[in-house]
Amino acid sequence: MPATTSVQRSDYARPTISEQFHAFDAAHPWIYTSLERLVAQRLAAGATRVGMKALFEVLRWRRPRGITGLNNNYTALYARRLIDEHPEWAPAIEIRRRRSP
Repeated sequence: MPATTSVQRSDYARPTISEQFHAFDAAHPWIYTSLERLVAQRLAAGATRVGMKALFEVLRWRRPRGITGLNNNYTALYARRLIDEHPEWAPAIEIRRRRSP
């Protein structure tokens, strides 16, 4: 019987969305502050709901060459962070139950 080697899935697993997000956020801290400013501006202007994907598009349009690595998978994680740091914004920012880590 041939010898088998035990290889764990983690040896080949890609980083989770959360891991990718935290690396991106650490490398681009201005993204969060820009989103924070945009949410505050929208709410001050009378908006009752704020869509994170729409804000991502605003950021992309405002940068001459876009933002490399700004993945739509991060919208929920930025939304949760904004709500954690600004709980008064919770009614305006929709979040859904997470399906992945």
